[in-house]
Amino acid sequence: MRPFITKALPAIPVILFLVALVLMGKLMGQQLSPEDILQKTDDVANAPKNQYMESTMLLIDKDGDQKERKMLIYQKGEDNRLVRFLSPADQKGISFLSLPNDVMYLYLPAFRKIRMIASHVKNESFAGTDFSYDDMSSYKFADEYTAVLTNSDDQYFNLELKPKPNVDKDYSKLEMTILKDKYIAVKINYFDKGGNLWKTLTRGNLVKKDDYWVAMTMMMKDLKKKHNTVMNIEKIDFDIEMSDTIFTKRYLKRIN
Repeated sequence: MRPFITKALPAIPVILFLVALVLMGKLMGQQLSPEDILQKTDDVANAPKNQYMESTMLLIDKDGDQKERKMLIYQKGEDNRLVRFLSPADQKGISFLSLPNDVMYLYLPAFRKIRMIASHVKNESFAGTDFSYDDMSSYKFADEYTAVLTNSDDQYFNLELKPKPNVDKDYSKLEMTILKDKYIAVKINYFDKGGNLWKTLTRGNLVKKDDYWVAMTMMMKDLKKKHNTVMNIEKIDFDIEMSDTIFTKRYLKRIN
């Protein structure tokens, strides 16, 4: 009877097996955290050095009646943004300036005065739209919200965001749906302090312009007021020359 002989595994396959385990562990360790996903989404939104946009806004009430407004937006970096209405006549020249450190100004031509928007006012409606002053400022969610991953599939990350301590928001939480391949938030649900769904923002018609993806259409729905604001971008330019003087109170009073 032949003796039972055990064969040692070849050294190379064993080494390769161990290397595979190590690499697998590293890959698992490199999975993005919810905070990383949110930060990457912010980074994509703020990737251009500057932006210039011309847009049409439609304000739609519960009866379906519409009001149209033309506007332009300048943005430089992450923290400097100027929004100005061009029409209709009774809205022309209304301008909003957002600066670093949560500093905001509003200019109303009818009164010929610039007023600073106090922190307790920034969550109010901007010029009758369904966007608040805070919504109209730059996008830096990671600075203001903590994130939890609630779901993930082949296409989307779903995050639940809650305001960080000492951050003043009218929203108790947000639910954000992010495209995995582009890191663009295509839908955001906003909940009031009572935990009820208040507003919904959807972004669509994604287009690649230069090196950047942009949603050419945005719609904010206020479910309480049964009122919608639709913004359609008609022109957008990235990384063009843009003077710092645009983001000043003096320029805020200028009527194009």
